[in-house]
Amino acid sequence: MDEQMKIFLTGASGYIGGSIATALVATGHTVVGLCRSTEKAELLKLKGIEPVIGTLSDEQVLFQTAQSADAVINAADADDPFAVEVLLRALDGSGKKLIHTSGSSIVGDRAAGEYSSRIFHEDIPRPIRFEKIGRVAIDTHVIEGVIQGVHSVVMCPCLIYGKGRGLHTESIQIPWMSEVAKKYQAARYIGKGENIWSTVHIDDLVSAYLLALEKAPAGSFFFLENGEASFKNIAEAIHRKLGFEGSAQTWTIEQAVQEWGQEAAHFAFGSNSRIRSDKARKLLGWAPKHSSVLDWLEKISNS
Repeated sequence: MDEQMKIFLTGASGYIGGSIATALVATGHTVVGLCRSTEKAELLKLKGIEPVIGTLSDEQVLFQTAQSADAVINAADADDPFAVEVLLRALDGSGKKLIHTSGSSIVGDRAAGEYSSRIFHEDIPRPIRFEKIGRVAIDTHVIEGVIQGVHSVVMCPCLIYGKGRGLHTESIQIPWMSEVAKKYQAARYIGKGENIWSTVHIDDLVSAYLLALEKAPAGSFFFLENGEASFKNIAEAIHRKLGFEGSAQTWTIEQAVQEWGQEAAHFAFGSNSRIRSDKARKLLGWAPKHSSVLDWLEKISNS
């Protein structure tokens, strides 16, 4: 990308946002990053990111910072409709890009560890679980921002793995599974563990955002994945990585709910979320390099 831009990024101190911000700075862009504390602000400065202190609830901060930027990337919270509405109003009629981050649990099911053969592409009808209606509505509202003259794009990654490049280096699902494994001295999966999630490495995800900033058509939605794995296989790899004897162990969805809460147990760990990203490859020229979360887990366990 030749043109240097001033980009406002929410979630700048987080795993996804921090990794994107670091890459944008490295490619010559000016990044203004939203963060909650002066301590985080100082750390962002060290990474070449201009901090603005505030939260997604600070409407004036969001509005003014977004309005003064050339583009906005929302990587803070996929489920906050108020922040999204403020960002859309700030960019109203400007033709500027708003890239919003969703997540592939929108196609999740209540499988409790059972296998599903259903695979989703962007442009086919899909069943939406009641629990995910809010997130889907936000995605739809962002895409409809084109009617208001906003160049809106939704990025929808799946299970993300790999070391983040920003202040926060860990993703959610695999680190949480690792913590549970340490707690019980055995990695855990729900039910049969045959439920499958698509996966994507953080570095590949970041490259997709940079391409979207340059090439994504207004009103577009992209699934982002490269490979997939069952949760039993992921749990077994974590079990080996931590050096435990024997095999990973099953637990019930009820036990998982007690540990992780309903949202995470049912949708982050017990569901199937199988997507394909042919559209990103074709429209953006995205060429992800990391294809196997299981290989990655084996490599870090042997390093």
